[in-house]
Amino acid sequence: MNVSTEYLRIVKDRFKTIQNQGKKAIDQLSEDDLRWQPNKESNSVAIIVKHLYGNMLSRWTDFLTSDGEKPTRNRDDEFVDDILSKAELLSMYEKGWENLFNALNNLEEKDLLNEVYIRSEAHLVIDAIERQLAHYASHIGQIIYIGKQVKGTQWETLSIPKGKSEDYLRDMQRKHKS
Repeated sequence: MNVSTEYLRIVKDRFKTIQNQGKKAIDQLSEDDLRWQPNKESNSVAIIVKHLYGNMLSRWTDFLTSDGEKPTRNRDDEFVDDILSKAELLSMYEKGWENLFNALNNLEEKDLLNEVYIRSEAHLVIDAIERQLAHYASHIGQIIYIGKQVKGTQWETLSIPKGKSEDYLRDMQRKHKS
């Protein structure tokens, strides 16, 4: 077993889990829900999706050969709600993730200890990947939290339902003993 190969497999699985959680959360939200903000300083789900998209295009395009903060990126515009439809937001969401997975799928073992740059700051490829994993997980957590706020009792949990931890544990133990 090769550590680099396993690392890339694991990190792709983690990104896929985060992507799927975000998609399942967004799917539960209406057009109005996507724009809900608890206050003017907070971001709506629509704005978070725009930001994720912009970040993913910038960071993962030409990942190994150009700075992760592309001159074509307008980060400030990512935080303006220009009333995109849910379909447009979902398309952006999918395109951003596609860009990320294309970059990860093209990485080789030898690339992991190379340096890449984000805003002119050097990072090992492993560090740049971990940085983005943490960044995206935090934003997907925000999307889920907002979803729970706006849907209330209509929210369909994306993890273990409250009061069902013991049942879940038993099911997992049974599954892994077979």
